[in-house]
Amino acid sequence: MNTTSRIPTGRERALVLGGGGSAGNAWLIGLVAGLYEGGLDVTGADLVIGTSAGATAAAQLGGASPADLLVAILSAPTPQPSVSQRGFSPISSTHLERTNAIIAASADLADMRRRVGVDAIELAAESGPAGQERWRRTVAARLPSPHWPERAVLLTAVYADTGEPVELDRDSGVDLVDAVAASCAGGPAYAIGARHYIDGGYRRSSENADLAAGYERVLVLSPLGGRTRHPAGWRSDLAAQVKELRASGSTVETVLPDEASLEAFGDNMMNPSTRPPAALAGHRQGLRLAGEIAGFWTR
Repeated sequence: MNTTSRIPTGRERALVLGGGGSAGNAWLIGLVAGLYEGGLDVTGADLVIGTSAGATAAAQLGGASPADLLVAILSAPTPQPSVSQRGFSPISSTHLERTNAIIAASADLADMRRRVGVDAIELAAESGPAGQERWRRTVAARLPSPHWPERAVLLTAVYADTGEPVELDRDSGVDLVDAVAASCAGGPAYAIGARHYIDGGYRRSSENADLAAGYERVLVLSPLGGRTRHPAGWRSDLAAQVKELRASGSTVETVLPDEASLEAFGDNMMNPSTRPPAALAGHRQGLRLAGEIAGFWTR
């Protein structure tokens, strides 16, 4: 079906960058750099949607070239995991058990978001203002620029106090650093003014590809491979979102980690030591896929 005639100008191509921890962020940068080296620049999308680690990648790609970002990953000293990097515990097996229990007790997505929000606000109170400030400095150090990109970038989050989804952009009145910090707030809630926010992955999924509705072509890069911890009945998995987008007239392509990338991730995608191998695996995958995706992206 030819949908070009019904797509408004400036809504042709949307790039969706999913979450996936330290390894997922590095894989995204490597993948986009590999595509670019292979002759395909996807950073010029009419809209870039970023969630959690994908929000960091979206902000990074808006301020530096994919090649420079890849070099930065490969040349940086490997940081050691710290139990107080954010002023509170990093995402751990204990945290996953905690949130798994919340998901199991929830009736639906909205109920889950409210429950996680309550829990995250309590964790933020325990960590105090110093913990949040350390987290903000950590996020700021990851970004090549503190300014919103000129192109349209949408970063997902959730209001912790109400469980309502929110999308942050250059017109939302929120600094880019704060927007990224909020979208990545997978543990304690992140405060911006009087509001508290939790990770955008709690909105619907780690991709939130449904926000690309109305775009002719949608390219989804999913470090987590479209997986979800939610019950199947919630239809929060990537496959359900892709089906919805296609039903509404969008052409959708997804890129999931290949076997080499999964091996590079190891069993803990939050481990910063996975970043160089994940970036290299993503780069190789991007080089291999560039020609194939170009036919979809540039037609």
